[in-house]
Amino acid sequence: MMLRYALRTIRDRKSGFLGALLALMCAAALITACGTLLETGLRGRIATERYAGAPLVVSADQNVHRTTVKHKGNGETKTKHKAKPVAERAWLPAATADRIRPLEGVRKVIPELTFLAEPVTEPVDRPSYGHSWASASITPFTLTTGRAPATADDIVIDRGFAERVGLKPGDRLTVQSTGAPRPYRISGIAAPAGRGELQQQTSLFFFAAEAERLAARPGQVTALGVLPAPGTDLTELKRRVERALKGTTAQVATGDDRGPVEFLDAAGARTKLVSMGGAMGGTSLLVAILVVVGTFALSIQQRHRELALLRAIAATSRQIRRLLGREALIVGAVAGVLGSLAGLPLATWLHSRFIDMGAIPANLERTAGIFPGFAAIAVTLLGACAAARISGRRIARIRPAEAMAESAVERDRPARGRIAAGLVLLAGGGVLVAVLSGIHVEAASTPVTFLAVVVLATAVSLLGPLLIRMASALLAGPLRLAGFGGTLATANIRGNSTRMAAVVTPLTLLVGMTCTVLFVQPTLGSAARNQAREGTRATWVLATQGPGIPSVAAETVRTTEGVTAATEVVRTTVRVGLDKYQAQGVTQAGLSRTWDPEVTGGSLADFAADPGTAAVSELAAERLGLHPGSTLKLHLGDGTPATLTVAAVYARGLGFGDLTLPHDLVARHMDNPLAATVLVAGDSDRGRLAAALKKFPGIAVLAPATADRLQADRQQENAEVNYLAMGLILAFTAIAVVNTLAMSVSERIKEFAMLRLAGATRRQVLRMLRIEALSILLIAAVLGTGIALAVLTAFSIGMTGSAAPTVMPVVYATVVGAAALLVLVASALPGRVALKARPVEVAASPR
Repeated sequence: MMLRYALRTIRDRKSGFLGALLALMCAAALITACGTLLETGLRGRIATERYAGAPLVVSADQNVHRTTVKHKGNGETKTKHKAKPVAERAWLPAATADRIRPLEGVRKVIPELTFLAEPVTEPVDRPSYGHSWASASITPFTLTTGRAPATADDIVIDRGFAERVGLKPGDRLTVQSTGAPRPYRISGIAAPAGRGELQQQTSLFFFAAEAERLAARPGQVTALGVLPAPGTDLTELKRRVERALKGTTAQVATGDDRGPVEFLDAAGARTKLVSMGGAMGGTSLLVAILVVVGTFALSIQQRHRELALLRAIAATSRQIRRLLGREALIVGAVAGVLGSLAGLPLATWLHSRFIDMGAIPANLERTAGIFPGFAAIAVTLLGACAAARISGRRIARIRPAEAMAESAVERDRPARGRIAAGLVLLAGGGVLVAVLSGIHVEAASTPVTFLAVVVLATAVSLLGPLLIRMASALLAGPLRLAGFGGTLATANIRGNSTRMAAVVTPLTLLVGMTCTVLFVQPTLGSAARNQAREGTRATWVLATQGPGIPSVAAETVRTTEGVTAATEVVRTTVRVGLDKYQAQGVTQAGLSRTWDPEVTGGSLADFAADPGTAAVSELAAERLGLHPGSTLKLHLGDGTPATLTVAAVYARGLGFGDLTLPHDLVARHMDNPLAATVLVAGDSDRGRLAAALKKFPGIAVLAPATADRLQADRQQENAEVNYLAMGLILAFTAIAVVNTLAMSVSERIKEFAMLRLAGATRRQVLRMLRIEALSILLIAAVLGTGIALAVLTAFSIGMTGSAAPTVMPVVYATVVGAAALLVLVASALPGRVALKARPVEVAASPR
């Protein structure tokens, strides 16, 4: 009976329920897309290429580990084991192969070397790696033309690369590897046997001795490919190999587990995708709850008279709740199914955009499981029911007479419970802002930043009617100057504060969230660039679009007339315990001439004089409890442990990273040991330096200001991924703004008819709507800007130590202008439609 009545109600009031359906459908689509990304990060397949011909692959452990033992009071102990991945590839002792070769079922063990090798004279559109020709059978690669490398001057290239750039045997190819760029003679072209061309990489094969020289890892290999004897059971062979390697850190992989061994960046991208999908999903869920509850509240408010009449003809509170619940279930079910279906192509688009931006590699295959869709439907149903329950709580609880009275005239003030909840959330938002000002780590501050915005916007939602009335009192004077339309707009805003609050809430969230998203990265980036600019003493900066600057180029610069120091800089991340820290390696000779990190403890000279020392930022020193003379234990980029003595503590950690270490120590444990930049001090001019570097193609001599602009451009590119991720949530919020405004205006058709009958023209009614819309925009812009400014200021204090976030006036004006356009269009279009009907017919209708 109640279900049938709910269906009739929905059919009779399509326009009112359409807004709730749209809000829920967008929420379901967003949750499905985020859930699909999360599932891809957890279960996404990484297909192997180079290791396809080796059913079993042995590699080094790519994690650092920590085991803690906690002693309980009852004599028991609890052991916890945690592991975190390292930033660079960990290498395996070559002698590991000797443990595997004698095993039953092993036909061959192939040592593999993978190292940086990028063509300099030819364009490459994918990562390029060097290998020893001795490991070609791990794919297997076979020659299609030419011969195998026979000397250190020979190289074999893969067929796909040869066809893309038009190379053939006998041609010369200059390759930038871990040392100076060197020309090689192409002796042959090879292709994977029985398979298509490589899609994710370019492979260059060197003579075995040359490959070992370029890899610069004596006695170590990247991995071992194990070929089983015919008829050998792979599962049993894997167990034998694991037993043989017991007591070492070597890992054994088969099947799809070989992909993450070959593509470390793809394995790291899975972790990034889990973090990104979880953050997007959590934020979108909070935003969706706020938007959906507001939409349902507006929908139920528009039916206040209808529900009051039901109460007056003896409908019980329980029946009203059941009716609203059934309606919510129907709308939620339809919206959930449609939204989850729409979320699948949205997830596909997001996945492809992340690939195009370089955030994830193309070989991380998207997982399209059923769980995100079902989760979205479940969340939509629960959200719809909860929103209907919250929104209909008062109309179902109060006496019928009160319900009839409130359907005619809005209450003087919101319910005490609503005000109390709003004040609690306002206080909670204040606490989050205070906590944010004390967080100094970006990974920890980012979720708190957006959570604070949502909590404060929710407080605005609950306190909205009071805020609207206060705002209307302040705007009453200026609006009177607008004449008849302004007077009517003021009366409408004051007399319908609850309805206006439902419109102001998503608009406030849109302005506040958009400003926060757009200004968080510039605040951090600007502070980092300022510190780097102030701390760079160099006259010139060497930079390159290629893989990096070889040490021999830096040495050439050092011997150039007028140069007093040249500091090579490499960048990586290291682990102190399990915590990740940004680190840079710098050549220590003449360091004080090129670099000033603003030392606040110890001495930069002590660091420059001793290769066993480190310099740390004030933040890292505070977190790790370090001071000059302390011992710093860490794991380098490839997981190699190192122990250093702290020689200096510096203030410019944002500009130069948390840890500064000796260049040679860091570079030896990186996949790419080439310098990212070289800082050059002295009075040598640009022309002289460029002439000295003529034999090193691609290296540019830049003024520090130019290098700073390039760094800003790179930071902007990195920020685009975050903008895309949060842009979907902002788009959902913008849809909610339009949806809520359209619902609000379209339900006022009778009000407009009465104004027309009282003598108002269509133009006057539309003018009143425009003034209302602009007033709502002003209120929401002030509230949203206030929220964003409070949150951004706290973020800036915590991350940069300054209470002055970076706010770009043009960008801010664009945000407000876009919001104004949304508001004006979303109110004008349904207003014009509502005014098309004849006033007499509308006034005479029962609804």
